[in-house]
Amino acid sequence: MTKEEIKEIVTNFLVEELEIEENKIADEALLKDDLGIDSLDFVDIVVIVERNFGFKIKPEEMADVRTLSHFVDYIESKVYTK
Repeated sequence: MTKEEIKEIVTNFLVEELEIEENKIADEALLKDDLGIDSLDFVDIVVIVERNFGFKIKPEEMADVRTLSHFVDYIESKVYTK
């Protein structure tokens, strides 16, 4: 799976599942401040990532993930270390 494929999947679930406006989604968009992702949304994200990418997000690993680009990089690193 390429980074672009991961980004496309992430973008789709942000738009469809979390109802984030597509025009707000950019690589450097801050997950909390720009996209409005809160702790309840994060629970949905954990489920969606597990379903789409086959691994569980560990909260401590997400501590430094602030932007959409960082989030895609995080998923990419987990997909290739399984």
